[in-house]
Amino acid sequence: MPVISILDSEIHYRDAGVGVPFVFIHGNPTSSHVWRNIMPNIGDPARTLAPDLIGMGESGKPAIPYRFADHARYLDAWFDALELDGVVLVGHDWGGALAMDWAARHPDRIRGIVLMETILRPLGWDDFPPSHRIRYETLRAPGTGEAKVLDENFFIKQALKLTVRSGLSPEDHDVYRQPYPTPESRKPLLAWPREMPIEGAPEDTIKRIETYDEWMAATPAIPKLLLTFDGDDGTLMIGPRLIDWALQNMTALEIEGCGPAAHVCPEDQPQAIAGAIRSWADRHLLR
Repeated sequence: MPVISILDSEIHYRDAGVGVPFVFIHGNPTSSHVWRNIMPNIGDPARTLAPDLIGMGESGKPAIPYRFADHARYLDAWFDALELDGVVLVGHDWGGALAMDWAARHPDRIRGIVLMETILRPLGWDDFPPSHRIRYETLRAPGTGEAKVLDENFFIKQALKLTVRSGLSPEDHDVYRQPYPTPESRKPLLAWPREMPIEGAPEDTIKRIETYDEWMAATPAIPKLLLTFDGDDGTLMIGPRLIDWALQNMTALEIEGCGPAAHVCPEDQPQAIAGAIRSWADRHLLR
């Protein structure tokens, strides 16, 4: 993987092909590895890129809080260093939120956006099943969150097994495990659940989400694709309620079902995801 110096650290990223830049942004606790079976199947003419977010994957781990704004700042610098314009953004989980945030702040550099299993709007506890509320309260609370994520390595040892319907091979699980050998190295993973926009907190992150929601509603010239999935395991973030909300609040939006999956859908349905993106791009961007 190429590596580039960004701010006070470095970003590792995948980069292949020539053409319209498709930038794939992962979430927690994965890395650019999650896109390995999707990027090669987007087709030509496309340049496919996928960074490891700061503190995650093979990228550096500077001494920062790893809040949403921190990730956005390093991602901004990466886009600028590579001089990426006219991009199509593809985001999963927090990667989708970062994609919408970047697009809203760089409207002259975006051609289209694809989202899956991400944070579409600020949330309330009524958006979560009871078991999810208990988990998030534990992860967000001082002390219990540190014990769960830093000491027990919850996201790598437990969450990945729960959120990949088809299962991970030992080799793929090792790729996700290797960046986090110590409690200190897992701090980026702990920061993410504390950024979830629930019941009005954290206020600054919610403001950014409200800003990108306004952009998603006010840009009919930008094609948007929301990929949805079927599942009965309780790990999916986007179900009928949020799909209806998206249809009512996002312009130029298409919705495509990609079959059964758990939350880490790129692991479960890479071919369906790649096919849906390629078909949508052929209709709207590559004609």
